[in-house]
Amino acid sequence: MADEAYENPKLAALYDPLDPDRGDLDVYADVAAELKAQDVLDVGCGTGTFALLLAGRGLEVTGVDPAAASLDVARAKPGSERVRWLHGDATALPAMRVDLATMTANVAQAIADPQVWEDSLRGIHAALRPGGHLVFETRDPARRAWEEWNRAATHRTVTVEGIGDVETWLDVTGVALPLVSFRRTVILTATGETLTSDSTLRFRERDEVTASLTAHGYVLDEIRDAPDRPGMEMVFLARRP
Repeated sequence: MADEAYENPKLAALYDPLDPDRGDLDVYADVAAELKAQDVLDVGCGTGTFALLLAGRGLEVTGVDPAAASLDVARAKPGSERVRWLHGDATALPAMRVDLATMTANVAQAIADPQVWEDSLRGIHAALRPGGHLVFETRDPARRAWEEWNRAATHRTVTVEGIGDVETWLDVTGVALPLVSFRRTVILTATGETLTSDSTLRFRERDEVTASLTAHGYVLDEIRDAPDRPGMEMVFLARRP
């Protein structure tokens, strides 16, 4: 189930304007090129930024997401007809064979339920061609990134076309490792409307991720550093034999 940050139409429409710098996607685009992928499954595609980037480079792309509001934003973007959009998640994918599956940004950590995580890995494995790869990132728990998720560190004001100034910030609401919960507050200055969404991420240790991949038939080829946040995240490259 998608949380309110992605399912609420007002918040989904603000997702891209409030986070316009998606340089973090470069590592995934580079991996797709490195692996010479032609067919890509973007799990948790959200508003479609990465799926559309790859489709614009001539790849066949399927984007799947449980948040209908985010998919509505994706489908309204130029070039959206190049992507196959699916409302759902990786636990119940239609039959397909892809060269590469990706979970960018927070997607892997947002699958907080252990059973859903296992079912997602199983579903992605079935969607990969033999020799196909799964690539995703997760924050290193040892770096305790959540300690900077507070208003003082995250507050900012962004001017959004057609809406005006929008204030936003994060506050941690609970830490019970490996789970960390937080609330995003968004204020539309022109109207005074306040929108909030609650999210929970699972901070998996390296060994936990490795064990779950192995249990579902993947071969772990490599763990890389995330170039946009060096030392903070692990990027896993796993393969279906």
